[in-house]
Amino acid sequence: MEGLAAFIVGEGHWLPVAMSIAAVCAFFVFKHGRLAAMNLFVGVTMMVMGTGHVLAVTTKMMQGTLGGSALLLYPIGIAILVPATLLAIHHRSLRAVTYNWWMAVVLIVLGLINIPLAIPAFLNIAVSKAGRPRTQAILVGAWALVVLGLLAGGMLFMLSGARTFEEFTQTS
Repeated sequence: MEGLAAFIVGEGHWLPVAMSIAAVCAFFVFKHGRLAAMNLFVGVTMMVMGTGHVLAVTTKMMQGTLGGSALLLYPIGIAILVPATLLAIHHRSLRAVTYNWWMAVVLIVLGLINIPLAIPAFLNIAVSKAGRPRTQAILVGAWALVVLGLLAGGMLFMLSGARTFEEFTQTS
């Protein structure tokens, strides 16, 4: 049980896990178009991240190690989960643009350090608005590079052994 609790509260595990789950989900909807897959990828990634946040807050609260107010920390997870869930549900609809905006804005409001996590959502919006196939292809390529960069960063964080992002940035 201690191993599971350590995994849940370890910040470095969540991004690679979330992106892996999202990649599997996106693979199965790719037949509906790349934008649908991209929307679903962002929605599922952030759903898993938000769920991880809520689980970590709950675990730390139960362990007595929560370093803040649950009344402040739970709403952060919910603020991520709501637009992420709506984006995942509506990944093929026109509403996906709204949910991508909402997701990106929430991430940035929660801290400028989240801008890299918001970029795929902004690129989803750009792809949906781009009229020319060549422009769309360039934006999709940029999206793929950003996602691969996030995955690489997440893997480095996970493999570094750092428990928090602050520890990771001090050791890198």
